[in-house]
Amino acid sequence: MDIARIISEELNIVQWQAEAAIKLIDEGNTIPFISRYRKEVTGSLNDEVLRKLYERLTYLRGLQERKETVLASIEEQGSLTEELRMKIEAAATLVAVEDLYRPYKPKRKTRASVAKEKGLEPLANIIYLQMTDVPLEKEAEVFVDPEKGVADIEEALAGARDILAETISDEAEYRSEIRYMTELDGKLKSTAKDEDLPSVYEMYYYFSEPIKKLAGHRVLAINRGEKEKYLQVKLEAPTEKIITYLERQVIREKNPVTTPILQEVVRDSYERLIAPAIEREVRNDLTEKAEEGAIDVFGKNLKQLLMQPPIADKVVLGWDPAFRTGCKLAVVDETGKVLDTKVIFPTAPQNKVKEAKAELQKLIEKHHVSLISLGNGTASRESEQIIVSFIKESKLKLSYVIVNEAGASVYSASKLATEEFPGFDVGQRSAASIARRLQDPLAELVKIDPKSIGVGQYQHDMNEKKLDEALAGVVEDCVNSVGVDVNTASAPLLSYISGISKSIAKSIVEYREENGAFTERKQLLKVAKLGPKAYEQCAGFLRIRKGKDPLDDTSVHPETYEAARKLLARSGLSPKDIGTTKIKLPDAGSKEFKELAEELQIGEITLWDIAKEMEKPSRDPREDMPLPILRSDVMEMEDLKPGMRLKGTVRNAVDFGIFVDIGVHQDGLVHVSKITDRFIKHPLEAVSVGDIVEVEVLGVDLAKKRIQLTMKLS
Repeated sequence: MDIARIISEELNIVQWQAEAAIKLIDEGNTIPFISRYRKEVTGSLNDEVLRKLYERLTYLRGLQERKETVLASIEEQGSLTEELRMKIEAAATLVAVEDLYRPYKPKRKTRASVAKEKGLEPLANIIYLQMTDVPLEKEAEVFVDPEKGVADIEEALAGARDILAETISDEAEYRSEIRYMTELDGKLKSTAKDEDLPSVYEMYYYFSEPIKKLAGHRVLAINRGEKEKYLQVKLEAPTEKIITYLERQVIREKNPVTTPILQEVVRDSYERLIAPAIEREVRNDLTEKAEEGAIDVFGKNLKQLLMQPPIADKVVLGWDPAFRTGCKLAVVDETGKVLDTKVIFPTAPQNKVKEAKAELQKLIEKHHVSLISLGNGTASRESEQIIVSFIKESKLKLSYVIVNEAGASVYSASKLATEEFPGFDVGQRSAASIARRLQDPLAELVKIDPKSIGVGQYQHDMNEKKLDEALAGVVEDCVNSVGVDVNTASAPLLSYISGISKSIAKSIVEYREENGAFTERKQLLKVAKLGPKAYEQCAGFLRIRKGKDPLDDTSVHPETYEAARKLLARSGLSPKDIGTTKIKLPDAGSKEFKELAEELQIGEITLWDIAKEMEKPSRDPREDMPLPILRSDVMEMEDLKPGMRLKGTVRNAVDFGIFVDIGVHQDGLVHVSKITDRFIKHPLEAVSVGDIVEVEVLGVDLAKKRIQLTMKLS
């Protein structure tokens, strides 16, 4: 199996690119490192393509391994023909391989195997060949043998039927065609186990849809409803069409003796053996595809959330709202260091609003707070009203932002939070996390399990291993695209850097605490467990601010420092001039440009990347993202009226639409059909999590707390 060729065709890349990427992966290079520092080798394959390549590489190698196991097993049985070998080697999926292996796979005891032990296989062959004109009862007489367990003619014929049914069931070609027919013309049906029992699955109480049209989110919802015992689910196949197809394949002669029994055998084979297996396979395939789609959406949402722009150079007050236990406050400085914490009780049942505002005034004036980061959990609405009232009364230059606090409670109770804030309770840790989320979403959110961040869909119903791997890849790509300050980054943040494991990240932090701040990148080689290979993979993504070498504060890799210095010198500059002026370069692609790259002994793409980095060192890609909406007033759901236009932030994107925060503590839904005038299959074709969008209110259901919005503005 030419894996590189298959991958290149699937991903629409040139075969040499696939071969180069596979070689780099096999050498132990990470996806971010290959994407950023081996562009010449791969032809500039980006991290998204490289991750798909890695996923397919893993699958195809597993497929190849399974083929070898199957071939060896069949050969050991003495049943491997050249034709079968070619079919197995040509199989493109694991399902196809298993179909071909089925007749030779060691089976547990079946009705057919019992019949074979009784010596009834020759009788089954007589029927299958359809050549006899002797009544089958007469043919079966020969096989009646009480000592072998065949008491009479009917038992002999029943055993022959069982053997034939299993033979038909084991035919790979039949299974493949039946699977195709089921997927093409079958339907998935769900009914209520108790139609009088209200649930969130009521729309699936009388549901039927063709398999080929089923949306992924419906599949996952039906699966959950079935698991929670609200729904009964059945795959309805085109049974008669399939029976007709099987009869055409099996009944090759118009023989009045054998045709009736073969018709009976065909139906039994399909209904008892084939149909249940095909139903399982088709439903598993539907679920797998739905999961892949949901994981892809989750990953894109997560990336947009992590890449929200940081609000730098502001002292922020984090506000974790609550009722009975009080609202927890934490003030953090521009670097994220916690300066102060407080608990106030402005909400029910205490309602100490006046005292709370006084404490708020003291904190804000003492630490020069200019921004409040308010979590959107329980009592958030009541807290917002107090904040707005306070802003108006105090006349301070103060704004607030409502922050999605999903996962904050998970983090605040974690071992990591305990280590980070040993003297704080969970509320104080949560308030600090809410404040830091605004200052640097990426640095704070990497401390939380991505599944708890709240931008997914049916994440608890998916294959956990696949989901974890996909989301870890997204976080890794985000962290490495931004880069981190090695002297301030937490161990969780460092652990997502290319080449750095959790244990190495911990060693870096320990080294920093024992020896002081790093002053140059090559000091990393002194860190325990961080060898030359790990250093090669991580060095370019770690920044050292105000170190000995200005190049250490750029994304230029140490392996090309010499070329970078020569390039600077060519323009009459030194590393100290990085970021102050534009590098003079020949036109890209020109003869002079190629000659310069050769002179510096680097590739043309690397030359271009270094020159761009010299002009704008450590440029943060998050700068291109919209800043969060700063608020100073409050609005209630009751204030919303159809036709009202508002600006909001996209909080989540799912298959059927997007949820937009318009500042009323209940996200409004923009259905996918209301996002844009052009046809789109998925909301992510038009918008992303974190986008600031203008919407119009279509309707408000106060009882159900539902807001319908549109982005198609009249």
